[in-house]
Amino acid sequence: MLLSLAIIFLVVLSAAAIFKAIKLPRIIGMLASGIVVGPYVLDLLDPSILGISSDLRRIALIIILIKAGLSLNLPDLKKVGRPAVLMAFLPACAEIVGYVCFAPMFFGLSLTEAAVMGAVLAAVSPAVVVPRMVKMIEEKQGTGKSIPQMILAGASCDDIFSSSCSPHL
Repeated sequence: MLLSLAIIFLVVLSAAAIFKAIKLPRIIGMLASGIVVGPYVLDLLDPSILGISSDLRRIALIIILIKAGLSLNLPDLKKVGRPAVLMAFLPACAEIVGYVCFAPMFFGLSLTEAAVMGAVLAAVSPAVVVPRMVKMIEEKQGTGKSIPQMILAGASCDDIFSSSCSPHL
């Protein structure tokens, strides 16, 4: 299992550096290298690592959300007020309603299936949003109007809201 973790870290970080050097998002390199070393291409990973992959994903999400929470400044968030609260659920509601309205027409799904699909696709990936917003906060970009803080808080709450809309997740 230790060898598998070493492979994951070395290959993923190397791919991220390569993609950053060629001016592409690092996360694309990470995803591609994960697919390559995974069980469907090269199968370099120990089966025990694959067995605990859901726990590892949960730990990663917790770390990302803790980083988001620690980078938020409560007085800045209070200053923004209502827009931050609306960012927590309004975009997800609009997407879910859109899927419920249009997915049965275009895809022939039931209303329940459309609602579940809307809840799944409405979730914002904190792995993408959090690092970028933290970087913007550190570089003082948009902090005059607390835009990164608002997006960071909204994206974090949006995930919780979207996952609570679908009990099947």
